[in-house]
Amino acid sequence: MKVKEYGKTSSNQRISILIALSVVIVFLYIGRLFSVQVVENELFSAQSQKTIQRAVLIPARRGDVFARDYRSILATSRDSFTLLFFRSEVGKEQLPPLVDRLGGHLGVSARSLLDKIESSASDPVVLAQGVGYEQIVGIAEHLSEFPGIGWQREPSRYYPYGDLFAHVVGYIGEITQEELTALYNKGYTQGTLIGKSGVEKVYDELLRGKTGLKHRIVDASGQILDEQVVFFPENGKTLVLTLDPAIQTLIKKALGPRNGAIVVLKPSTGEILGLYSYPSYDSNLLYDPKEGRAYFTRLSLDKSFPFINRAIQSSYAPASTFKIVMTAAVLMEKVFPPDRTIVCRGEYRYGDRVFKCWKEAGHGPLALEDALAQSCDVYFYTVGAEYLGVDRIAAYAKEFGLGEPTGIDLPGEVRGIVPTPRWKMETYNYPWVGGDTVNMSIGQGFLSVTPLQLADVVASVVNGGFIMRPHVLKEVRDPTTGEVLEDISPSLLRTSNITEDVFSSVRAAMRGVVTHGTALPVITTPIVEVAGKTGTGEVGLENRYTSWFVGYAPYDALDPEEVVVVSVLVEATNDWEWWAPKAANIVFHGIFSGLSYEDTVRELRQGPARWYLPALEDR
Repeated sequence: MKVKEYGKTSSNQRISILIALSVVIVFLYIGRLFSVQVVENELFSAQSQKTIQRAVLIPARRGDVFARDYRSILATSRDSFTLLFFRSEVGKEQLPPLVDRLGGHLGVSARSLLDKIESSASDPVVLAQGVGYEQIVGIAEHLSEFPGIGWQREPSRYYPYGDLFAHVVGYIGEITQEELTALYNKGYTQGTLIGKSGVEKVYDELLRGKTGLKHRIVDASGQILDEQVVFFPENGKTLVLTLDPAIQTLIKKALGPRNGAIVVLKPSTGEILGLYSYPSYDSNLLYDPKEGRAYFTRLSLDKSFPFINRAIQSSYAPASTFKIVMTAAVLMEKVFPPDRTIVCRGEYRYGDRVFKCWKEAGHGPLALEDALAQSCDVYFYTVGAEYLGVDRIAAYAKEFGLGEPTGIDLPGEVRGIVPTPRWKMETYNYPWVGGDTVNMSIGQGFLSVTPLQLADVVASVVNGGFIMRPHVLKEVRDPTTGEVLEDISPSLLRTSNITEDVFSSVRAAMRGVVTHGTALPVITTPIVEVAGKTGTGEVGLENRYTSWFVGYAPYDALDPEEVVVVSVLVEATNDWEWWAPKAANIVFHGIFSGLSYEDTVRELRQGPARWYLPALEDR
């Protein structure tokens, strides 16, 4: 009996202890629940609000760029996405696996993403731009694996003509730290896309517009619950350029795969109708998410320097095209009668040196007009070294605008060189000698110019001493209504003191270059009368020469608005073909006939130009 009573008592005690423990646990749980819901409610609520409210910038749509017809789009914006990282929502321990997953999804290195996060003080940090819709969908479907990651729709840049207008229109890219330091006070921020070259750079503030702002509420998983716009973005302005797509296509094909440049200028206004530099590049490929960086690196290391706009960013010895300036100087200074002849025997002796004429057998006796037509070196050696002298030659070069920027609204223009004795001493610490004057007299030696500067020389001749500032911007328009907000009026760059009778004589002499001079075999177009000047520049390499042609048409135009100037440069890096005047022949014929390159070549091949124009099937 006693054993049974003892067992019963023990069992009851165990039950009592279990009931007591259960009651304690329940009370503890109720207490904690009360604390969370009531006591700590305000704290958790504040923390929750802090993590789910985001300030999101609303990007403005970058303005479109049109050709002069206001129909052909040269640059526009298409929808893509910008990927953002909100650093306040991710702990340090979460960061390495996050960038690993994200890098794998985007096809970029985790290190590059981490570098962007660590080098930026912003919140959010721009991780990638131009992200495709499919990639964003992939992130959205697995959002819990990508904490702190958000995105916004943002227009990306697109250039419908590829490489055709690259050196004029340019391209955009992410702002660098150096650029941000200089432009921070103008509203630029980390991740801003900014013009890097061309019109995109010069007119960036017009094109970029103004960014908007909205507040976005998201839950713990990143899902958007609510959005409120604080202020709307203001889209960038529409720009209309002076360039003609038909002319641009014509000059590209006329130049072909030859390092060089062609400029087509309207001298009455300074409008650039065409400007092409080869080699070029396709700006669209710079934005490829996977290959863009490699493409940029490849272009940067290319020894043919495709990023350089050879029309304005490289200068070359003008060679015999400089004889246009020399002709004006001889006539204006009256130091040597224009009808008096100089006998060319193929060489000119100056001191103990012998300077050769390009025609080894010599030209015989020539007066000024025929000397320009035949491009006789001996004639210009003589008048330059013995009658004009370096100071007057340099003064007339500057009278035509050489040695100074033209002021075109494109970045990176070089000024070229008009050498003087003082310049040589300061640059080389060596005195000027008579041979320097002899070389300068035929556009060789230290003298250097850009293709655009030579176009302005001819524009001065055409206009009787006036040079209008070259420009590529024609109009600024409202992006919504298309209303013209600003019409770019022609502006005077410089006025020459050379008299009209001198310019008239120079024009006649330039016409002689085509009718009975060096350009006779190659400027064959029957469509329009051309006046101009050839040039063949020595660069110190065997069978390598710079080829030039500068000219204008129509020669006898009654209306200045009809006249166009063409400047063609083909570098000595190419095999020698004497191609510049041949390309100019195609350009003049195509412009004044209204034909395409292909139809122009077919038409010219029916005449004297057949000897050098390729059959189209060979190109």
